[in-house]
Amino acid sequence: MNSPRTRFYRDKINGKIMGVCAGIADYTGVDVLWVRLAMLLFTFSTGFGIPLYFAIGILSDKKPGHLYATDKQEQKFWQGVRQSPGRTAREVRAQFRDIDRRLADIESFYVSSNPRLSAEIERLR
Repeated sequence: MNSPRTRFYRDKINGKIMGVCAGIADYTGVDVLWVRLAMLLFTFSTGFGIPLYFAIGILSDKKPGHLYATDKQEQKFWQGVRQSPGRTAREVRAQFRDIDRRLADIESFYVSSNPRLSAEIERLR
C-alpha cells in the first residue's frame, strides 16, 4: 500500500500542537478526543508520551491539503482501507456485484418489454 492515502500524516489543520493525535485519529478512524485521552494516559503512566509525541511530530510528514478532496465518504473509505484492506475489497466487490445485478435487471426489463429490440439483439448474435 504505497498510496499517499494509506500513509500516516500529522493533521496540522485539526491538531492542537503538532497534529500528531489528530493524525492518529485520521489514520485509524477513532475520534480525536479518545486519541488525546489515550495519549495523556500513556504520558502519565509511562512518562514517554511527550518525547514520543515530539519524535513522531518531527519524523512524520504534514498531511497534504488535497488528500481527501473534502469528501467525508472518501475519508471514511480510506480509513477502512487502512484498517482492513481485505474487508474493504470485499465490500467493493459486493457493490460491483449489486451494480451488475441491477444492470442485468434493467437489461432484461427493456429486452422483455420491447420485442423489436429483442429481435435486433438476436439478429446481432
